[in-house]
Amino acid sequence: MTDQFKSKVALVTGGNSGIGRAIASAFAKEGAKVVVAARRVPEGEETVAMIEEQGGTAHFVPTDVSQAAEVKAMVAACITEYGGLDYAVNNAGVGGTPAIPAAEYEEEVWDKVMDINLKGVWLCMKYEIPEMLKRGQGAIVNMSSAFGLKGGPLVAGVAYYASKHGVIGLTKAAANEYATRGLRINAVCPGAIETPMIDQEVSRSEELTARLIALHPMRRFGRPKEIAAVTLWLCSEGASFVTGHAHAVDGGMLI
Repeated sequence: MTDQFKSKVALVTGGNSGIGRAIASAFAKEGAKVVVAARRVPEGEETVAMIEEQGGTAHFVPTDVSQAAEVKAMVAACITEYGGLDYAVNNAGVGGTPAIPAAEYEEEVWDKVMDINLKGVWLCMKYEIPEMLKRGQGAIVNMSSAFGLKGGPLVAGVAYYASKHGVIGLTKAAANEYATRGLRINAVCPGAIETPMIDQEVSRSEELTARLIALHPMRRFGRPKEIAAVTLWLCSEGASFVTGHAHAVDGGMLI
């Protein structure tokens, strides 16, 4: 890419590992100042240390995206530390309980998944958008899933499917609302990616691992850097006429 990200400010939630860490690192390598937000402090600080070792600039803000006060403070930290906000990647998410039919799913788990995966994305946009409007431009990428574009098979829990479908609806609605005001809002829909979340699930069962891989015509899991590449493109000038779309990066799963 060009130096279009140099000295710009990028916020990445769930930036403590996996896809979020890869996105935060990619922004920093392109010259952006990065605010990393996550619940787990040690891993978040590791991401910042990694970026700084590579010559980048980053700041960590402990954040639970399901809590409005913490999200508001997270966005305020972008302004305090770096003077504004140009890009936001709302990536924080949880998997819930996998492979449990709808009628057997626990209400407590449903609420947790919805609070983080869907309400959390809305809360982030609620506080990110006003700061971007002050600059007259900005790009937001919300992390959905290939399972936000299709139903089963029964490998993820029903709350995960529903929340990721909801992220796409939220993305489209907000993109339409702010399209004439300089903001572009898109979603990325990964297939199964080599992340700690996936590792935790597949370690329980070789059969589940085989089923997940078989869903992808490319017969492998994706890599975090592959999601980061698409995410940065959506924030770039190259995607200046792209808004309101859900971009699958899924190894062919949806075909």
